[in-house]
Amino acid sequence: MSSVRQGLTNVIDDLLASLPVGEIPLRDVRVGPFWTVVWTERGAGLASTQRDAHTPHGHSLIRWAGDLVDHDAGELAGLLRSKSPMEAALGMATINGLLEVDDSSLTDRNASAEIIQRGEGRRVVIAGHFPFIPKVRRAVGRLDVLELDPGPNELPPRAAAEVIPQADVVAITGTSLVNKTFDKLIRHCRPEAFVLLLGPTSPLSPVLFDYGVDLIAGTRVADPATALAVAGQGAIFRQMRGVRLVTMAKEQ
Repeated sequence: MSSVRQGLTNVIDDLLASLPVGEIPLRDVRVGPFWTVVWTERGAGLASTQRDAHTPHGHSLIRWAGDLVDHDAGELAGLLRSKSPMEAALGMATINGLLEVDDSSLTDRNASAEIIQRGEGRRVVIAGHFPFIPKVRRAVGRLDVLELDPGPNELPPRAAAEVIPQADVVAITGTSLVNKTFDKLIRHCRPEAFVLLLGPTSPLSPVLFDYGVDLIAGTRVADPATALAVAGQGAIFRQMRGVRLVTMAKEQ
């Protein structure tokens, strides 16, 4: 179960430090309205496209726009530190394309089924909006949903300090790494809680296990050319092709 390592810097620094060193060329980059795909010489990665709605008209949303492939993958990965949501998503997609993932460590475990199984008769918190939430709500003891822009039956971020410490199961969206809320959310989790990081943006990195995550449910880009083309044509995730959902579990 969850156990947060003492003396951590922050998760973004540790993710970046885990990447291969040296200049790694980029093959292609596509920033679609819903999904960003970065294809590096080591592989391709996916992240949910983020946008600051308050950016003035005519202002660039991404540094190096139009010339991204002229930079190396390490430079793009570092954009995860950016305060710009779109730049940070670009950095996350690049990291997902650079991670050295042992395919033998991956399984096809269903994240929502995992939450339901572990949350039966227990208290669950989900940070982020997912389509399976109604099914989970019917199956678990109690469900609280945290969302940056809360809708009906959802709680605002400030409620995290109240509800997460009471939860037996905590599921956190991978976009929390992009919007810089992950560190705050994970620190509210009890050591005995089962913690999942989920969503296509989630990096398949054991670094997350050091922070108390027990299961990562993310994606692998199996066909970069197809994923780039489909994302660039406005696909939402259920329309994406060339990617597969996978999970990585912490060794017990």
